[in-house]
Amino acid sequence: MSFATPEDARKHRNIYLAVLVALAVLTGVTVLVAQMHFLSTPMAVAVALLVACIKGGLVASFFMHLISEKTTLYGILVICVVFFFVLLLLPLATEFTNVST
Repeated sequence: MSFATPEDARKHRNIYLAVLVALAVLTGVTVLVAQMHFLSTPMAVAVALLVACIKGGLVASFFMHLISEKTTLYGILVICVVFFFVLLLLPLATEFTNVST
């Protein structure tokens, strides 16, 4: 990664530091939720999964540089959704063929 000016490098450094701080805070939230005994287990798991999804999104977006690949990611997402529904409806289609025979 090359930068045209030192200001570009500083801007990217500041973004990476902000993401690092956000990841550290979210890790602290995960630890606090695990330590809280007044939350029910399903609620604690739901909060931990939400925090994990946010942290994964931050890592993928900024550290893996996927934030600038929106068009490609949306295309892949649409293909995944289509295949998901095809696979979801496939057993239903086979059930109708077994009933008619």
